[in-house]
Amino acid sequence: MARKNLLKGFKKPKGITFEHSAVEPNYGKFIAYPFERGFGTTIGNTLRRVLLSSIQGYAVTAIKFTSFNEDGVPHLISSEYEQLPGVREDISDIIAALKKLQIQMPEDAEGTNLLIECKGPGVVTGAALERDQVEIINKDLVLFTMMDDANLEMEVQIDLGRGYVPSEINEKYIEEIGTIPLDATFSPVTRVKYSIEPTRVGYRSDYDKLIIEVYTDGTIVPQNALAEAAKIAKDYFQIFINFDESLISSNDEVDEEEERIRKILNTSVEELELTVRSSNCLKNANIRTIGDLTKKSEDEIAKTRNFGKKSLQEIKEKLKEWNLSLGMTDYSILKTAIKVPEHKEEENEA
Repeated sequence: MARKNLLKGFKKPKGITFEHSAVEPNYGKFIAYPFERGFGTTIGNTLRRVLLSSIQGYAVTAIKFTSFNEDGVPHLISSEYEQLPGVREDISDIIAALKKLQIQMPEDAEGTNLLIECKGPGVVTGAALERDQVEIINKDLVLFTMMDDANLEMEVQIDLGRGYVPSEINEKYIEEIGTIPLDATFSPVTRVKYSIEPTRVGYRSDYDKLIIEVYTDGTIVPQNALAEAAKIAKDYFQIFINFDESLISSNDEVDEEEERIRKILNTSVEELELTVRSSNCLKNANIRTIGDLTKKSEDEIAKTRNFGKKSLQEIKEKLKEWNLSLGMTDYSILKTAIKVPEHKEEENEA
């Protein structure tokens, strides 16, 4: 009886088809085939989840209002429940409008703070927030309406982030009185759906055709969003591809400890799971690894632009979880003292 190679001809797509809609510029349809049966669902579901949860975007995370009376005397609005003099809408309505802003900034921008001066009468729209490095896609979005006597300043904080961050988290890092934290939805991807259709290759008709439809808010084009999602998924799968290479093969206990310490100090500060604000401050200071961070003193960290006491406290607490601290110069003691949070150690040793 002739022996057959059942693995020969394992099918995978040679390319992908992109269908753009002139009617919906923020919509893209992607078609790829053939996949072996079941692979279409596996890949489609993975990409959908990453697209909805992990694509970076910009959002308003905090605001502060100051009103001025006829004599120019300032009054700081203390909470979202206080009424803005000379403004038709409640602050809660203004917040709801700010959450709808579609914000685009250069790729290397971590965020910014804007000061908008408003005098009535008139309507303030999203266009009022535009600057050289800040583009508002929905410029005509109405934020609030001013009466004749309205005279106020609005400070808006814009941050780069992923997914959804509730106002309770943003509130922990507010240091100025009168600043109101906002819920922030950073994802520029508004909707994703995928479907699987059977397709024929040769005599077989049980291959998968994967169809992915991506809708964005206009701050990123669908094809770039899908490419970014695929790169994120690839980075996670990479640890399984290089599994054997990442294991420490030496049987020398001292060498193992030194290698382990080296890996931890070379670990990205992103593994500390800091808030967006603290992460952005470290990036601005060019602090990329845990080793870079632990070499800095408290005074050096505190001098970083936009870095406050709460951010400093957060970093100290996160380092403590790793049995590390700021201002370290001698790492030899870590051979016996170091202890990484369990889930982090698994990631570093995987």
